[in-house]
Amino acid sequence: QVQLVESGGGSVQAGGSLRLSCAASGGTFSSYAMGWFRQAPGKEREFIAAISWGGSTTYYTESVKGRFTISRDNAKNTVYLRMNSLKPEDTAVYYCAASRSVGPRTLRYEYDHWGQGTQVTVSS
Repeated sequence: QVQLVESGGGSVQAGGSLRLSCAASGGTFSSYAMGWFRQAPGKEREFIAAISWGGSTTYYTESVKGRFTISRDNAKNTVYLRMNSLKPEDTAVYYCAASRSVGPRTLRYEYDHWGQGTQVTVSS
């Protein structure tokens, strides 16, 4: 059973940056594609970014392209989300997730394991 723990959330001003980390344990991390989702109050959880098990392929939702970067370090069993040029509309709880697939996935049901989430708050 894969367990995921996110960290790195916090409060920043608009235009600032944060790097989220998600540490995995209990499974073979390198055999999972990984993704980041977020959920704002009153809204559904939405896909943000995903990366293949080897790290060669990434997907992003349109609203974060050019601002966010997903990466992974299989030696450290960790996936990262670098967030630059943050906007107030990026405020949400951010979740990482693991999928038993080679390629990156964009749909919630394609993910098998989820972390508990980390809060990101961007003030204007």
